[in-house]
Amino acid sequence: MTYTIRAARTRDVPMIRKLVDSNVESGRLLSKATVTLYEHIQEFCVAELAHGAELAHDAALAGCGALHVMWEDLAEIRTVAVREDCQGLGIGHGIVDTLLQRARALEVARVFVLTFAVDFFTRHGFRCISGTPVAPEVYRELLRSYDEGVAEFLDLERVKPNTLGNTRMLLRLLQGRENEHRRCRRDDTSPAGVPSAAGPRRGPRYVERPRGADSAADSLRRLPRRRGDVPA
Repeated sequence: MTYTIRAARTRDVPMIRKLVDSNVESGRLLSKATVTLYEHIQEFCVAELAHGAELAHDAALAGCGALHVMWEDLAEIRTVAVREDCQGLGIGHGIVDTLLQRARALEVARVFVLTFAVDFFTRHGFRCISGTPVAPEVYRELLRSYDEGVAEFLDLERVKPNTLGNTRMLLRLLQGRENEHRRCRRDDTSPAGVPSAAGPRRGPRYVERPRGADSAADSLRRLPRRRGDVPA
């Protein structure tokens, strides 16, 4: 069975709605209001079966995924889902590759994902991280966002039930700009951007870590919860 990946259209929203809903009970994705899907339709791509013209529209769509830009150098892959009867065909990987191409075209240097499917995203070059990979001044600006996914990225207290058990992962796309954002790593700066006399900052921290370096507590909390957790 072959497929193509294209930009989503408004008429795809009912099927995207079904793909999301089919992954809510398992905790792989959070439910989204239909109006939110319409508002964000330009972020989505969909996988369409090659013989879609011979099928009803719902039957032709096999998967979806979205790229949400959060800042000049940072975007998030979210809402990756593949229809159960189409899994194992590489559709999930094709969707992620398409979203990464979009990120490169936008000159986004880094792509974030919050996921339970660590092995899946590791195959695309993502690495596990701890904390929030932005500078303090960017963190403060992101707090202004009304997007729930941004709140999860910031690891705000009110959305912690949504993120329980997920792994934070990051992929660096544009290595040439890496030095520009090196200050995002752990340093002695407070979340407000003021040097701390007490030593290391006590706000959001970001540290890349190798696979398998999770703490025992992290392992105990690792329950399926959110996005991108559908087999390829």
